Amino acid sequence: MSEVRTFNEEALIEEQGYDDHFHEHHHEDKYKSSFIFKYIFSLDHKIIARQFLFTGMFWAIIGAGMSIIFRLQLGFPDESLAWLKPMLGRWIMMNEETGVGTLDPQFYYALVTMHGTIIVFFVLTAGLSGTFSNLLIPLQLGARDMASPLLNMMSYWFFFLAGVVMFFSLFLSTGPFSGGWVAYPPLSALPQASSGSGAGMTLWLVSLTLFVVSVLLGGINYITTVLNLRTKGMSLWRMPLTIWAFFVTAIIGLLSFPVLVSGFFLLIADRSLGTSFYLSEIFINGQALDYVGGSPVLYQHLFWFLGHPEVYIIILPAMGIVSEVLSVHARKPIFGYKAMVYSILAIAFLSFIVWAHHMFMSGVNPFISNFFVIFTLIIAVPSAVKVFNWITTLWGGNIRLNSPMLFAIGFVSMFISGGLTGIFLGNSAIDIQLHDTYFVVAHFHIVMGIAAFFGMFAGVYHWFPRMFGRFMNETLGRIHFWMTMIGAYAIFWPMHYLGMAGVPRRYYRFDSFEAFGQFSTMNEFITIAAIITFAAQILFVINFIWSINNGRKMTTKNPWLATTLEWTTPIKAGHGNWPGKIPTVHRWAYDYGKDGQDFIPQIVPLSEKELAEDAH
Repeated sequence: MSEVRTFNEEALIEEQGYDDHFHEHHHEDKYKSSFIFKYIFSLDHKIIARQFLFTGMFWAIIGAGMSIIFRLQLGFPDESLAWLKPMLGRWIMMNEETGVGTLDPQFYYALVTMHGTIIVFFVLTAGLSGTFSNLLIPLQLGARDMASPLLNMMSYWFFFLAGVVMFFSLFLSTGPFSGGWVAYPPLSALPQASSGSGAGMTLWLVSLTLFVVSVLLGGINYITTVLNLRTKGMSLWRMPLTIWAFFVTAIIGLLSFPVLVSGFFLLIADRSLGTSFYLSEIFINGQALDYVGGSPVLYQHLFWFLGHPEVYIIILPAMGIVSEVLSVHARKPIFGYKAMVYSILAIAFLSFIVWAHHMFMSGVNPFISNFFVIFTLIIAVPSAVKVFNWITTLWGGNIRLNSPMLFAIGFVSMFISGGLTGIFLGNSAIDIQLHDTYFVVAHFHIVMGIAAFFGMFAGVYHWFPRMFGRFMNETLGRIHFWMTMIGAYAIFWPMHYLGMAGVPRRYYRFDSFEAFGQFSTMNEFITIAAIITFAAQILFVINFIWSINNGRKMTTKNPWLATTLEWTTPIKAGHGNWPGKIPTVHRWAYDYGKDGQDFIPQIVPLSEKELAEDAH
């Protein structure tokens, strides 16, 4: 094993760092004296990161809990759910003679809709990107804070307000929106289409519009900070891959989310002003409505122009986190750093020209479908580059199989297995059979949902000491990993077989169909696996909350022996991050196992040998 060398970081920063003339004393009195300004309306990016994380965890429990309820319906359609009546009220329909309680079909669709909305937007977009972009961009770039701390605070509170509106929609007498998380017209455009299409849909639109404001405020801040507030010596090619991922993610969000809002505005006009952007020749109960000339496919184009970049808004931050965690805990430089950067940029570009592969069955021109098939398959190339580089980074490394590393390796596994099934769905001819079946559910849950959660867990376990000054319990972390890893595959891998058999998604029950009733045992198995996996997440929440005050204390600033700048700040860093000068950067972020040293931090100047090598 190579020698572990320690570095006097304070002396290096004092000698090599530079003074940015930041004066934090005018913040300190307010921050020390007021709980509200320190923890509620905080301008400190580290506190705002915690706010995003706590809120995302709350919504993750809500969204996952919804999936357990509708999985109970699918796995055990004949069992009584009367025990849920105290929580769900009238949405559990009681048979007075038998005492059997069944889930209201309308509420089943509401649960499916809200589960997708909450997990995709409130957890994997805001919870993942909002947490780690806020925490790491200033710390890893050597900045005191975000470019605009005020806008940063506002981005969180718009997210919080969006969550409040969505939460209230769950308690409407007519129920929350139930037309699917993609909100296709006409169910979303006609208030009379179903009970959930009324006030529930209105609050859904208001909530997601507020959410987009949050995303745009945050994205502008992230981009500006990366471009303008890097410390001395921190060139773009010295940035960690985490920062590249957050930077590109913010650009994607800034370009794609406004398109979704434009689609929402047209939807609101159809709902409230009598326009016909998405509606034409609609009949309800045999009566023709006065809508002519619209097209629901227009909404699909507008939605999926955001919807597919959204996949990468979710997965790119996880990719950046995993790249960092793999390198640190394999004690090796990340393999192919520039190839990894270029693959991130390629993924971002291609994500904008593949949206119609979600629409092969919507009646689009087959020639246009061929165009999207080609670019859908091409986008697999930069994704494969990343996978090969992760595997090569692990190859021959001095691997620490701790909780962060286990979840990072689990991410790679999920991304490979889930991504391979995307090749089938990206082929328009095969998609005719697989479209809107459980094959699609299995694919995107593994490659985007579960993989992104694994990236988030890797990041939480890795940077928990940086956020709270303590470590999470390692034994509980390992149990959490293995239960989640096995459970996730047990849930979603069988769904591929359901999909290949043609079992459609979003059905309330299957036992009345002779062709699908034969899969009742498999549905029971999936439901039991989902319950066990959910229990593992409760274990994580307990570990997380307990460790904040009772976990093993962080006694050194750099417990993982990492090279990046966030580990040069004090254990309890105040607003401004570094008490004196900001460190100067002299090298890239992945000098592990170099010149007989286990690691060399970015703040260590280049040796004469390295200078000579650079000169050549």
